[in-house]
Amino acid sequence: MANNAVGVVYNRLHHFLTESPWSDRQVNECRLQVMNQCRQTQIPRGFSLIVDDSGHRKSGNLTAGVGRQYLGEIGKTDNGIVAVTTHLYDGKKSVPLDIEIYQPASSLAEGKEDKEFKKKPEIAIDLIDRSLTRGYRPKIVLIDAGYGNNTNFLKALEERKLKYLGGLAKNRKVIIEKEGGVEETIQLEQLAKSLSEKDWEKITLNLDKEKTVWVAVFRAKISQLEGERNLAIVMNASSMEKATEVDYFITNVVEADTVTASWIVRTYTERNWVEVFYREAKGWLGLREYQVRDKRSLLRHFILVFCAYTFILWHQLTGGLQRQWANRPLNTFVEALEAFRTAMSFRFFEWLTENRDVFAAYKASLGFVWA
Repeated sequence: MANNAVGVVYNRLHHFLTESPWSDRQVNECRLQVMNQCRQTQIPRGFSLIVDDSGHRKSGNLTAGVGRQYLGEIGKTDNGIVAVTTHLYDGKKSVPLDIEIYQPASSLAEGKEDKEFKKKPEIAIDLIDRSLTRGYRPKIVLIDAGYGNNTNFLKALEERKLKYLGGLAKNRKVIIEKEGGVEETIQLEQLAKSLSEKDWEKITLNLDKEKTVWVAVFRAKISQLEGERNLAIVMNASSMEKATEVDYFITNVVEADTVTASWIVRTYTERNWVEVFYREAKGWLGLREYQVRDKRSLLRHFILVFCAYTFILWHQLTGGLQRQWANRPLNTFVEALEAFRTAMSFRFFEWLTENRDVFAAYKASLGFVWA
């Protein structure tokens, strides 16, 4: 970046991330306040709050949070960094809210006894509390099995009177009531195999590609949680023998007319938007490209990426880019980003036609001839 900017040197950019006196938390709050001031971009009531963590490879052991841990990006354990994030999705837009770096015990001087050590569910609750403090109360919290399997995390959500829909592991034990009021403890995978054909409902999802799933919804008890919860099993075939994908879910939403097979699968697919964000932030905005090591500098880098993403999103939603720089709808982040790049290239070309000598002198200062 420094090499491509006039009057900017690497050390100044590095100092901005590592030493300059600014707060990533305050900048992030300003970003969200700007979003909340405009009708098209404001944080609405009844949004879905998505909790997720994403990692990427990082060599060495000097960067904060680096350690051998599971990295969803590559689907296996490797040396890398993982960040826990919260996101908003309201049916029209996907907005990153907060981020915190997970520091595995192996990366801390005193291991699990270190005051900096927090488990991912604990970090997630802290991030959710930030949203609640702002007055952002979601209609539903969407979580994967890494959080849904954590009973203490679910209890923390319920203590905050939050509704959730989350994944469960196939070996999670549940307590079901059989005929005659007899209770049986059984693993979810075993329960799925015991269900009859009439227990499943066929649901067709119209996503990028049409997808059909079979869903069974039932009530069961979970150890350490008081009372019953609604659970669901979702598979991609009409029988367990044919299925290649089987997922298990839990929700504390109790209304029978709400918790249908269709509601469960359609609501949970909203989690896909966080994956879209990661793909765009890593592919276009350099989320995993940095040259800093300490935790504060890493968080500053991540928040600047959030700001860049939100800047493009704001212009996409308010229509400014489309009105001046496109003759077709800008339906995706990538399309809006291309319109922005078009605007920048046009303005640079205009400047260049009037300042050829200035640009030639700049290139000459780098040891190149532009003529």
